[in-house]
Amino acid sequence: MKARCDFCFRSCVIEEGNYGWCRVRKNENGKIISPYYGIIPAIAVDPVEKKPLYHFLPGTSTLSFGASGCNLSCDFCQNWELSQEVRKGSRINPDEAIQYALENDIPSISFTYSEPLVWQDYMLSLAAKAKNTGLRTIMVSNGSFSSDSLKRIIPYIDAYNIDVKGDGDFYKTICHGLLDPVLDAVGEIVRQGKHIEITTMIVEGIHTPEMIREIGKELYERGVQVWHLSRFFPQYKMNNRKPTSELYLFKIIEVARESKIPYIYPGNSYLKAENSCPCCGKEIGIPPRSGECPHCGERIYGVWF
Repeated sequence: MKARCDFCFRSCVIEEGNYGWCRVRKNENGKIISPYYGIIPAIAVDPVEKKPLYHFLPGTSTLSFGASGCNLSCDFCQNWELSQEVRKGSRINPDEAIQYALENDIPSISFTYSEPLVWQDYMLSLAAKAKNTGLRTIMVSNGSFSSDSLKRIIPYIDAYNIDVKGDGDFYKTICHGLLDPVLDAVGEIVRQGKHIEITTMIVEGIHTPEMIREIGKELYERGVQVWHLSRFFPQYKMNNRKPTSELYLFKIIEVARESKIPYIYPGNSYLKAENSCPCCGKEIGIPPRSGECPHCGERIYGVWF
């Protein structure tokens, strides 16, 4: 008996005994299950800026979880050993994770490293309990939700970093996915008033100024206010490609500023963040942890203390 998974945009219809695209959702007796539920190969305490989130509780740590699987197969994947393979790991009880965060004064829990959409049943179980204790929740995702999964997830996640990887052709040929579901999700997350920051990893020779202008236009129209553009380093099926140069990233960031998205940051780079206050126009760089412009006192987009 076939069964359909509604965890992501693919809506895989899976034959009995088989797995979906992500390799971690299985049809067992006509029901879609997660055989690796709660098995976490990657767990760490990270600076929240590593997600990257620069406007959400900056200066704090976050307890990060990553399980196996992904619903894309990006040729440049930086975490392919976790996302493209099923890895062994410990089974982490949500209550134990929450207790650890509370005992160590860690204010948030992050679902990251691979693609949380494909293990969202575990993520939601942990996120719901975390929020009941006052912990904040973070999802780092490729953003290719199904409409059903987005409705399920939005009430339980406080902050999102969503990858917007390229234009439509880039998604089809390099990510083996679709751009439109990602842009739809970005727009809905903004409409729901959730904190969101966007990341685009720049591959020199593939990401062109024209592509960045197109992405910037789409993000600006959806109300995005924070955009991270980071350097590519060789990984997975692009391990013979040269890293993106600092000079090329600088040029691309200058193009990205044409979008008028107010806060744009270099990633995996020595470049300095150069942002201006949207109100007074004076230089602020990375905003202070107070969440206020040091020059005019205007409140800056984000979740602060």
